[in-house]
Amino acid sequence: MLAKKMNEEDVREMKEVDEEVADEEAAKPKNISKVEDLPGVGAATAEKLKLSGFDTLMAIAVATPGELIDASGVTESVARKIINVSRDALEMGFESGEELLRKRERITKISTGSKAFDNILGGGIETCAITECFGQYGSGKTQLAHQLAVNVQGYGEDAVVVYIDTENTFRPERIKQFAEGAGLEFSKVLKNVFVARAYNSDHQMLLAEKVEELITKKKLNVKLVIVDSLTAHFRAEFVGRGTLAERQQKLNKHMHALAKVADMYNLAVYVTNQVMAKPDQFFGDPTEAIGGHIVAHNSTFRVYLRKGKKGSRVAKLVDAPALPDAECTFWVKEDGVRDS
Repeated sequence: MLAKKMNEEDVREMKEVDEEVADEEAAKPKNISKVEDLPGVGAATAEKLKLSGFDTLMAIAVATPGELIDASGVTESVARKIINVSRDALEMGFESGEELLRKRERITKISTGSKAFDNILGGGIETCAITECFGQYGSGKTQLAHQLAVNVQGYGEDAVVVYIDTENTFRPERIKQFAEGAGLEFSKVLKNVFVARAYNSDHQMLLAEKVEELITKKKLNVKLVIVDSLTAHFRAEFVGRGTLAERQQKLNKHMHALAKVADMYNLAVYVTNQVMAKPDQFFGDPTEAIGGHIVAHNSTFRVYLRKGKKGSRVAKLVDAPALPDAECTFWVKEDGVRDS
């Protein structure tokens, strides 16, 4: 009797183990390659997600539950589940340095027009990264933005630039001059530059989020996003120490959105930034970029621009992940950015 009872308990335990294994196997993603394959996502939910820009597993995997809830109306538990399943399907986790090095082979560099400037940046403005140039008025920030918009055409006739203009500084006439200086047909260049004027910080953030729609829905080959300037609206709308925390939170969210689209679609982000003078600094250059640590930490490369001698401009690389601090001189001429 005792042996029979023990056998029954063993059989029961084995059944429980088999059921647990079966549950684990069922929970694993199988042949999930598109949004419709995700558990809990029907045709209607998939359509809502796609209309909101979540049309790939990668877009869902890097989203927050709140974003998916707003987009499709699913519950928080379902949102978390489909995010986790998407990440499992894409095998998003740790990877070796060797694998990461192979992935970085897709990185390209957009020339500034000056070889000296390109050299201190390791070859030019890098894709999958945010490059910030800050400096006083007339230091060449916007001129460089126009030059990059022209130079990106070297990456194919369909290469598109998205230019978010917050200070009404974009000039198609300047694009024409730079295009002719580069030996390009200016009408073709202007067709590939998509400009939007941002009238406040919320509008600016919305335009940055719509870049992904241009890529996924309109199928544009966006290679460069320019924000000129990054902090102008934030600086004007949030005045006083009482609003500083809210301003920095919005700036942080804005730059995270830019970094996300840069990494997902292998495009470059170039932002210009205003400066202020530190009144408590009596020695050295008192110029400091607006945005504090939030902008500094979110920018992959930081370049300080200032006026040099005889009309030249000086670019100083002050922060980069794998490059030393360096400085160079360049000129902004009628036909473009050139070496001194």
